[in-house]
Amino acid sequence: MAEQRGVVFVVDDDVSVRESLNELIRTAGLEVRVFASAHQFIAHSRPDAPSRMVLDVELPGLNGLELQSRMKEIDRDVPIIFITGHGDIPMSVRAMKAGAVEFLTKPFPGEELLAAIQRALERSKIARSEEAKLREIQAAYDSLTPREREVMALVVSGFLNKQAGAVLGTSEITIKAHRGQVMRKMKADSLADLVRMASILNLPLTPK
Repeated sequence: MAEQRGVVFVVDDDVSVRESLNELIRTAGLEVRVFASAHQFIAHSRPDAPSRMVLDVELPGLNGLELQSRMKEIDRDVPIIFITGHGDIPMSVRAMKAGAVEFLTKPFPGEELLAAIQRALERSKIARSEEAKLREIQAAYDSLTPREREVMALVVSGFLNKQAGAVLGTSEITIKAHRGQVMRKMKADSLADLVRMASILNLPLTPK
C-alpha cells in the first residue's frame, strides 16, 4: 500500500514551511521527505516508487524553475506542484508549460495542496507504467539478432516477405522464419502491435 501511495518530496528553504507541509502531508497518510535546497534533492537517491514534489520557486542557488528544467537531465521525471509567496502570471505559465501539475500562491488551503498531490500521484503512476513498458520492449528488442533487427525494420516499414528477402539477399522462406522469431521475441500479437513497439522505440522506417 505504501509503495502505491509513493513518496512526496518537499523542497523549501523555509524551515517553518517544511515542518508545516511535512505535518500536513503525513496526516494524509503519505511518506514525506524534506529538503532545504534543490542541490540537496538532486543528491538524494530516487526511490523505486511513485513520487511527486512540492517545490518552492524561490530557493537559494538553483531555484525551483531551474530545478524543473534540470529534472529530465538527471533522469527524475517527477510531477511538480509549485508553491510561492511571490508568484506572477509569466512565472506560473512557464511552470505549467513545462509540465507542472499546479502552481499555488502562499498561503493556500491544505485541501487544495492535498488534491494537487493526488493528481500528481496519478500522473506519476502512469509515467512509471509507461517507463516499465518501454524497458520491457527495449529488452525484447535487445534480444534480437542483427539480422532479426533488419527484418523487423523492413516488416514495420511495410515490406512483404518477398520484398524483404530481395533487399537482404535471402529467400522469402528465410525471411518468414526470421519474422516469426521477431514476433515471438517481441511478444507481438500482430503486425500492428509490432509497428506500435517500433514507434515506441523510435526505430527509423526503411524507405521503399
